[in-house]
Amino acid sequence: MKKVWIIARRELSAFFDSLMAYIMLVLFLGFSGFFTWLYGSDIFFVGQASLQAFFSIAYWTLFFFIPALTMRLLAEEKRSGTIELLLTKPVNDWQVVVGKFFSTLILIAIALALTLPYYITVANIGNIDHGAVWTGYLGLLLMSASYISIGLFSSSISNNQIVGFLLALFIGIFFHIIFGVLAGNFTGVAGQIFNYLDLSTHFESISRGVIDTADLVYFLSIVFIGLILSESVLTKRNVVD
Repeated sequence: MKKVWIIARRELSAFFDSLMAYIMLVLFLGFSGFFTWLYGSDIFFVGQASLQAFFSIAYWTLFFFIPALTMRLLAEEKRSGTIELLLTKPVNDWQVVVGKFFSTLILIAIALALTLPYYITVANIGNIDHGAVWTGYLGLLLMSASYISIGLFSSSISNNQIVGFLLALFIGIFFHIIFGVLAGNFTGVAGQIFNYLDLSTHFESISRGVIDTADLVYFLSIVFIGLILSESVLTKRNVVD
C-alpha cells in the first residue's frame, strides 16, 4: 500500500504542477455554482432546503471532466516512454494502476469538499435532509470512481491523450445515457438488464438517501473491472516488449 500511495502522490503533484488540477477545480466550482445557485434551479426560491440541484449538475459536469483528467495518466507515460522507466522500479502493474486511480479520486474528493459551503448555506436556509446530502456526495464519489477506472482503461490502450479522452467518453456514454434509453425501450429480462447497467439508476437511488448493496456492488464492479483491464493491458504490453 505504501508504494501505491507514493505513486498516487506523484500523480497528484503532477496534476497541480501542470495546472490541470487548478483548471479542473475552477471550472467545476464555476459550473456547479452557476447552475446550482443562479441558473435554472433558483435554489433560494424553490421553498425546499435540498442539494439535489447541485448533485444533478455535478453528475453531468464530472462525466465530462473525469475523462480529461484520466486521458494522460497512462497514454502520456507510454508516448514519452516514462512508463518503462516507472515499471523498472520495485512496483508492479497493479500498484501503478491503483496509484494513478487514487490520485484522480483524491482530486475529485478535493473538488467535492470545496462545495461543502453549498451544504452549509442550504442547511442554514431550512431543514435539510442531512442523510440525503451525505449519500449524494457518496454517490458522486462512487460514480467518479467508476468513470476514473474507465478513463484509466481508455488511457492504457492508446498513446494519444485525445484518443483516450474520446474513448472514455464513448464508453461512459453507454452507462450515462444509452443503457437507460435501452431500458425504457425493452421489457422483460432485457429491460431489467439494461436498467441494472444504467448508472443513473444506481446514482439516483443513492442520492435519495438509500444505500442498497446492489448499488454498491454495481459501482465497485465497474471500478474493479476497469482496473483489472488496465493492468492486463500494461502486462500484455510488457510481455510483448
